[in-house]
Amino acid sequence: MDLKDSILTKPLPKHIAIIMDGNGRWAKQKGMLRAFGHENGTKSVRQTVETSAELGIENLTLYAFSTENWNRPKLEVQTLMRLLVSSLKKEISTLQNNNIKLTAIGALDTLPKKVHKELFEVIENTKQNTRMTLTLALSYGSREEIINTVKEISIKVKNNIISPENIEESIINQHLYTQNLPDVDLLIRTSGEQRISNFLLWQIAYAELYFTNVLWPDFTKDHLYEAIIEYQKRERRFGKTSEQLS
Repeated sequence: MDLKDSILTKPLPKHIAIIMDGNGRWAKQKGMLRAFGHENGTKSVRQTVETSAELGIENLTLYAFSTENWNRPKLEVQTLMRLLVSSLKKEISTLQNNNIKLTAIGALDTLPKKVHKELFEVIENTKQNTRMTLTLALSYGSREEIINTVKEISIKVKNNIISPENIEESIINQHLYTQNLPDVDLLIRTSGEQRISNFLLWQIAYAELYFTNVLWPDFTKDHLYEAIIEYQKRERRFGKTSEQLS
């Protein structure tokens, strides 16, 4: 039995989120500019998306550009934005052929006009697809998301739309960028770093965390298989005891 067949005999994570880290270091190791790493990282994105769809993963969220990434050198930011536009144009056929719906979360109005336009064209063209939802976190920061959520709920409380006594997890979930997505089951971070970096802080409350030393441009479907196999080995108790689960 190969890795894929083994994975399919056990429950799959319904929502995988990935911090795609290590593009710059990968390029530096090869004596190339950081942009070269970002360009090669798009190949790993395509393989990961296609493999996830083949396995039957319902939701895949990729941390593509954080609010903090705007502070990177101007040339690198411009390269990332250019790659985003070109990738969206090239990958629309991949999304359609695999019946994948594209969505995006973050402060999307801060994206350059060309990126914003291209992004929403692909979102519109794939909105009827049903096999998997691919979400790009763009100009995304979880603390900013939570602050915006608090502001929105506060306004509704002030206007007597929501009663403070009725505020619970479901109310907060309804006001997050991810309101149409389930909580994350498996969070993967590449490149050996072991931090969350302001990514989906509320949504990963009970996620299984998986860190790998593999740099993102080297991340293949076999590495994804390994992460899912590790996830399947873990006992997810959600605060209960092992005895309560058995």
